[in-house]
Amino acid sequence: MKLFTIGYGGRTPDELLNLLRSHHVATIVDVRLRPDRASMGMFSLSKDPHKGIQGLLTKAGIQYVSLIEMGNVYFGMEDWPHRYRRLVDRAGDLLTERLAEIPGPPCLMCAEKRVADCHRSILAEYLTSQGWETEHLE
Repeated sequence: MKLFTIGYGGRTPDELLNLLRSHHVATIVDVRLRPDRASMGMFSLSKDPHKGIQGLLTKAGIQYVSLIEMGNVYFGMEDWPHRYRRLVDRAGDLLTERLAEIPGPPCLMCAEKRVADCHRSILAEYLTSQGWETEHLE
């Protein structure tokens, strides 16, 4: 099972789509806790599925799924990596179980461009330990 991760921060919509297309991503899995509050409007989850991130991806032929249970509930805390890793170590199976139902290859998406600054790196480590092949698109 192949899985990608990507951060949209600092990217234009075209740059994001080009990276996704070049890796044949079928579905974006939004792992933001509050996708409706994105700082960059084009990447926010809109109530209208023809706007925001859903509209952008649909026009490109890429599916969109929001899995807020994978969101970083410790965002803003200085020790968030330690806390989030403990959460994933204890409940990773529950947090990630819906991934198996998603058309692939999927791509975990969050705001932070650098994977080292994002909780998706911890998710990817966990998924790798579960047999997924992971690649960060940077």
